[in-house]
Amino acid sequence: MKAEDENARQPISEALAAAILEKASQLYQQQTAAEGYSLEQLVAAGAEVQIPPALVRQAYAQIQQAQRRAAQQKRQRQKRLKRGSAIAVALSVMGALWVGSVYNGLTAAKTSADSQWAQVENQLQRRADLIPQLVQIAESYAEREERVIQNLSTARDTFLSATTIAEQRAANVQMQAAIAEFQAFAASREPLRSSELLINLQYETAGTENRIAAERRRYNQAVASYNQAVQTFPNSLIARLLGFQPRSFFESTRP
Repeated sequence: MKAEDENARQPISEALAAAILEKASQLYQQQTAAEGYSLEQLVAAGAEVQIPPALVRQAYAQIQQAQRRAAQQKRQRQKRLKRGSAIAVALSVMGALWVGSVYNGLTAAKTSADSQWAQVENQLQRRADLIPQLVQIAESYAEREERVIQNLSTARDTFLSATTIAEQRAANVQMQAAIAEFQAFAASREPLRSSELLINLQYETAGTENRIAAERRRYNQAVASYNQAVQTFPNSLIARLLGFQPRSFFESTRP
């Protein structure tokens, strides 16, 4: 205590006094910044520089109002962002469900068309199975026509080796032409026209052609439904992306 009193009475140089006051000012600013100011302190400080207390209070109220407005706007922006995120998620889910629904519909239509073509193929196979009997009849005739026999055999082999719908359709045209050629050949030969074997075979051939026509009609109906699903907007957008292509109808080549 005595030492402190002695230090207090010791003279302080001007340079040291300036440094002490500057440091004290810094400490005061730090303390004030940490603790903040009350409204009354601001009013008192304003009075020192001749600012009316009413204006200080007005400025204080306006700043508080601006801060509240800024905080409210921030909360609104956050709400909008959350709402936008929720909408984006909902739209994504709805979009995925719609794409899935379109895909399932296209797949079902394609499966139906494939199934109907399988029925057409069964009847074309039945026709091809009749050709060896036609060849046998042609070979048994004394005035056998090698070209007719060869065309029948080639048409059947072409159909049996076909692996795509396009190849099967082309083979169908070839089989029809070969059978028509055989029928014209048989019609011009009296012994063949009266052959019971040929007559029975012609009944089978006619029945097969009728079944082919019926299955062709069902297939074309399935293709029409499939093409409508593929080509109708907005399904067409998804169909193009997923590789679904329109199909051509199975047209009859008979006169």
